[in-house]
Amino acid sequence: MQIAILLYENMTALDAIGPYEVLSRLPGAKLCFTAERAGPVRTDTGFLQLVAQRPLEEVPSADLLLVPGGPGDVAVRENEATLDWVRRIHAGSTWTTSVCTGSLILAAAGLLDGKPATTHWASLDTLAELGAKPRRERAVWSDKIVTAAGVSAGIDMALRLAAKIAGDDFARALQLGIEYDPDPPFDAGSPDKVEPELRDLVRNALLRA
Repeated sequence: MQIAILLYENMTALDAIGPYEVLSRLPGAKLCFTAERAGPVRTDTGFLQLVAQRPLEEVPSADLLLVPGGPGDVAVRENEATLDWVRRIHAGSTWTTSVCTGSLILAAAGLLDGKPATTHWASLDTLAELGAKPRRERAVWSDKIVTAAGVSAGIDMALRLAAKIAGDDFARALQLGIEYDPDPPFDAGSPDKVEPELRDLVRNALLRA
């Protein structure tokens, strides 16, 4: 299985690396990080770089495409060359997936017109403006397109994909192997569970990113 993970400047690292830790362990997986240019790509905190092994033009197809999110999605949505590449990969993929605001890139490429999809809770309105039907769910399945909500939801999505591709027992073994057993210190992982002031704080921080 050929897996392509799109990288771009100012993306959120966990959007790509969380699913990578699951998908790279699928039977027969051959995974490639790709970007406009091969080489290091700076993530949104400015401290971490991920390395694109091949430029987009050297990745003509993939069985599974993963598009991460992050503040850099705004520039990608205006980059017609990258959007064309996403469309080409999607045309031949078995699965086209996104995490967080990566779905905004899929929408900008015209892949989510009239389709249910999700993204980070603070970007649901933007997703609607781009033609999708936003859902506040952890992961949304629409034929072969799978969109995950914010950041950590990518791990959940990847495990569900693993179950569909390799079976429940294999996916359960992957979950155990990465010891994915969330036990957060606060019940603050959803905008529905926190006070408006905290939601505003997060929104403002995202706008400054």
